[in-house]
Amino acid sequence: MELAPRLQLMNWLVSQGLTGLPESDLLRGFCERCRAGGLDLSRGLVVIDTLHPIFEGRGFRWNDTATNEDDIFEYGSSSEGAAAESWHRSPFYHMLENGHDELRIDLADGASSGFPIIVDHAAQGHRHYLAFVHRFGEAGTLGQMDCVYSCWLTRRPDGFGELGLSALRDLVPVLGLSIKSAAQVDIARTLGRVYLGRDASEQVLRGRISRGVAERINAVLWFSDLRGWTAISETMAPGEIIPFLDDYAQAAIDGIHGEGGDVLKLIGDGVLAIFTGDDMTRARCAALRAEHQFRRNMTDLNARRSGGGLTTTTAYVGLHVGEVFYGNIGSEDRLDFTVVGPAVNEVSRIASMCRSVDRELLLSQAFRDGLDTAAQAYLVSAGRFALRGIGRARELYTLDPDITSDESVAGSYRRYLAG
Repeated sequence: MELAPRLQLMNWLVSQGLTGLPESDLLRGFCERCRAGGLDLSRGLVVIDTLHPIFEGRGFRWNDTATNEDDIFEYGSSSEGAAAESWHRSPFYHMLENGHDELRIDLADGASSGFPIIVDHAAQGHRHYLAFVHRFGEAGTLGQMDCVYSCWLTRRPDGFGELGLSALRDLVPVLGLSIKSAAQVDIARTLGRVYLGRDASEQVLRGRISRGVAERINAVLWFSDLRGWTAISETMAPGEIIPFLDDYAQAAIDGIHGEGGDVLKLIGDGVLAIFTGDDMTRARCAALRAEHQFRRNMTDLNARRSGGGLTTTTAYVGLHVGEVFYGNIGSEDRLDFTVVGPAVNEVSRIASMCRSVDRELLLSQAFRDGLDTAAQAYLVSAGRFALRGIGRARELYTLDPDITSDESVAGSYRRYLAG
């Protein structure tokens, strides 16, 4: 590849990296332009670790012929099991262990059979293999994202040649920088969703990060916590506490997210969430569906935990509707994007009242009154109560007990929620 097409490709990589072209498109465009410029690539692979609660990293593939491989793949931990064994037998691991930045292999060389993936490549008609590890400096590292791995293959019997090798040595670092830039945007979005919640994350990433900037919104408020958590935590082995909380938080979050709600806070065993929208009746119904799914999730979870001899419990849920301030609250050094206001205090008091009246779900009158007539028919009054810190007594409602004791009523309620 001559100098002019190299410079054109570098300019393309920089411009597309700045505009935010996805990693897989960057790789495809890179490979296609290499081939157009005389560099006879037959396969390209780029791998980069990330900062994600589930995945260790992501990889991107390009081939000169159609295959059944996905262009994008994600991988979990490579520290144990079959994944660790596969990693330890890879050329990239060999390069890291031996301090190599570049590795060239003639696939016709029998010595290369020490790497199973090389044998596979040879069987597919590739003839030469070139791998790079481009390491980041300490300031450029995020979590396990400390380098970009890449490998390049050709079907040419004589390999890439000195001109091709020189071109790849010049071009691949620029591709790696563009892919790293895209990966960092992915990390920012992931961390925002995981730690702030889905809507709050989008608001922050759109620039709403100024202290004191908040809007007044009407929202359906959810607060839940676990039955008997204090006693459970005092008797549970320390190593069991976090997995216990994780299991029940997952059951709640899956139910809330599945119905379009946003989880704003995990407070020990408590969950604060909101449901919003132009139609607050629909938001109320979404919260009821989420609560129903939460119960189903817990039924499955408790069966699984009981089968393993693990502690189980259930949860209390309070639902309310009110006006709240939604936005940045805190100091210059530490902000929280959340909701505040009397309605938030009230929904937590409603959830706390579940213990006193022995009901797993309590709803405020404001929540009940905004439902349609069909939904209201499934609710009964739990009584009028003075809530701590709330100026006057509140009428609270719960699901009709017949829903748990009469299958025909239960089926009717399920059909209502599904409709």
